[in-house]
Amino acid sequence: MYVQNASAPERKPVTVPGLHVMKAQGQRIVMLTAYDASFAWQLDAAGVDVALVGDSLGMVIQGHRSTLPVTLDHMVYHTSAVARGLSTAMLIADLPFMADRDLSHVLEAGARLVGEAGAAMVKIEGAAPHVLDAISALTVRAIPVCAHLGLTPQSVHKFGGFRIQGREQADADRVLAEAQEVQAAGADLLVLEGVPSSLGKRVTAAMSIPVIGIGAGPDCDGQVLVIHDMLGITPGKRPKFSKDFLAGRDSVAAAIAAYADEVRSGAFPAPEHSFK
Repeated sequence: MYVQNASAPERKPVTVPGLHVMKAQGQRIVMLTAYDASFAWQLDAAGVDVALVGDSLGMVIQGHRSTLPVTLDHMVYHTSAVARGLSTAMLIADLPFMADRDLSHVLEAGARLVGEAGAAMVKIEGAAPHVLDAISALTVRAIPVCAHLGLTPQSVHKFGGFRIQGREQADADRVLAEAQEVQAAGADLLVLEGVPSSLGKRVTAAMSIPVIGIGAGPDCDGQVLVIHDMLGITPGKRPKFSKDFLAGRDSVAAAIAAYADEVRSGAFPAPEHSFK
C-alpha cells in the first residue's frame, strides 16, 4: 500500500473556503495535474495548492488523440492513486465525457469521485442548461464543483479542433455570461482555458470565485498546466501557453518548485504564453 506523503512541508490542508480567501487576498493559486501517487507526492512537497486529475490522462497517459475515451472507472482509479500521495494539496477530479448526460449519472459520478476516490471537488465542462442543473444538483448535495469554460476539450469535435475561444466580441461576451451562470449555479471555482488575455482579465475581475487560467493570460487568480507539458515530456509540439520548467534544472522536484514560484510571483505566464 502506498504510504501517504509524510514529509511534505508543514501547512494546513488547502480547502474550498481557503481558495476563496486566497482570491480575496490576491494570493495566486498554483494548480498542476497529477495522475499517480508519485507525482502527487512531488506536488505536495513543492507546496502546490491544487492537484487536478484531469481527463487529459486520456492523451498524456493513455495515448489517445482527445480526452473523450476516458471513462469514469479510469477517473476513479487515477484519482484514488493521487489521493494516496497527497497530504495538504486539494484534490480535484474531472467528470469524464458524458458523465452529465442526466442527473442520475452525474450524481453517481460525483459520489464515486468524492466518496470512493477521495476528491474534494469535481470539474465539469461547459455551461449548457443541463450542465447548470448538474452543478446545482452536485453542490446542493455538498459536492463542490469547479466549472471549465473557454476551450473545453470535450467539445473538440464541435470546435473543429483545440481552437482558442472568445476572440470575437460576441464570443467573449458569451464566455463572460457563461462564467456568471456557472457561478450562480453554485460553482466554487472556474478553470478558464484558451482565451485571449484581455478576456481572462475581464472574467477574473467579474467573478467572486477564483478563476484558474490555462492559456488565459496573467491576470487570472491562479494557473494550471498539464504536468507532462511543463516537464517538456509531451510528445509533439508543446502548447503555446505552456513552458518547459525542467529545462536547465536537474529534477522534477526543482521544475515543480520553479513553476510554483513563477506562478506566485506573476512571472508565469509571460506574454509569449498568452493569446491576444
